Amino acid sequence: MKKTYEKPFFARHQTGVVNKFGGASLTQPTDQIDGVKIATLVAEYGSPLFVYSEAMIKQKHAELMDAFSLRYPKVQHAWSYKTNYLKAICSCFHQLGSWAEVVSSMEYEMAKRLGTNPAHIIFNGPSKPYHALKSALSDGAMVNIDNMEEIYEIEKIASECNITVACGIRLNMSLGTYVSWDRFGLSLDSGHAYQAVKRAVAGRKIKITGLHTHIGTFIMDPELYRIAVRKVIEFAHLIKKDFGIQIQTINMGGGFASKIKLKGSYLSADSVPRFDRYAEAICEELLSAFPSEALPLLILESGRAMIDEAGSLIATVSATKRLGDGTRSLVMDAGVNLLFTSFWYDFEMVPVIDRGSALEDHIIYGPLCMQIDVIMPTLKIPYLEKGDQVVIRPVGAYNNTQWMQFIQYRPNVVMIGKNGKISLIRKAEDLDYLQSLEQIPEGG
Repeated sequence: MKKTYEKPFFARHQTGVVNKFGGASLTQPTDQIDGVKIATLVAEYGSPLFVYSEAMIKQKHAELMDAFSLRYPKVQHAWSYKTNYLKAICSCFHQLGSWAEVVSSMEYEMAKRLGTNPAHIIFNGPSKPYHALKSALSDGAMVNIDNMEEIYEIEKIASECNITVACGIRLNMSLGTYVSWDRFGLSLDSGHAYQAVKRAVAGRKIKITGLHTHIGTFIMDPELYRIAVRKVIEFAHLIKKDFGIQIQTINMGGGFASKIKLKGSYLSADSVPRFDRYAEAICEELLSAFPSEALPLLILESGRAMIDEAGSLIATVSATKRLGDGTRSLVMDAGVNLLFTSFWYDFEMVPVIDRGSALEDHIIYGPLCMQIDVIMPTLKIPYLEKGDQVVIRPVGAYNNTQWMQFIQYRPNVVMIGKNGKISLIRKAEDLDYLQSLEQIPEGG
């Protein structure tokens, strides 16, 4: 292909220069994912292309369960559907023994269609339509109450079905300097959670069997979980004393960080706490708070930390250009339509072809006709050319649930399994799929 002429421009280049943290800024090229050549993947499935590693999913699940089971004898993981609800991803976690954690009637239907035992579906979320609540309670799912209105509706359902239902209470709390997620659940600090339990007990239709909390997302300080679990334990003891409630489950939610960098943060992926540190903070408190014969089941709803590093996106340079201030930019065939989390996180972008070690600052754009379609506002990479491929990672969390169809079709998604077997787990969209639900009015 004939190359276009580019006016000469003088720019400072670096070659693996040590940064303020002592690490070299040069990223080594890679031509494979899990032993499969990227050229092979692109030739078969096109670009852009999401690629998931089954081996990494299994590794992260094992790391989490090993860390917590070593320190506490009763541990259960529930896969957070909102993090990534591709059927193949959810099925993979269920095959590993994970339950389902859902936050909408849509996700509840997804979990049931995959054959998940309703007793192993945890229904959270601030908005549970009446029909969805009734379906979940009738099925025997684990519903965590988020507000007082739900207590009233659950009692109504229990009366209609002539049953007593077991439910959990979702709690929120102040953790000192950390911003409280007080939008979700009932407040411990204000006494609303206590009033909710008292109201449920008085109605005699609801049996409180569990306590749930989720303190936030991308929590880098494991000691915040220690503070949170202490407050949950204190509340469990209080409602046992006042109402005779024996808590059977304590659900500490998720929020564990993955190896991705928050925008505006100096912390690197190496700063992310291991699962062991979260486990130490949570399990030490639980073991010391309950007698060994009455330990509650510890439930974890980790999502991001379980899937993020298993996901990569192969993208191709569509165009290159110099901006008015001389900064070089790349236009990729994937933008914020596929990487919605790029508004909050800085990905690693690894060249597939070795273009040398001379690095230059770039702005990485997507293909959309929107000024905000910026994947990375500044990135020091080699001098890539049109047609070059890159691997963007980690991208497994939230991008396939928050991606959008805008201007571009959503692409193929594949999973690399045992012995390098490639499975297509979501087909690329086409116009027939895109317009399948639309109709033109008669005479229109």
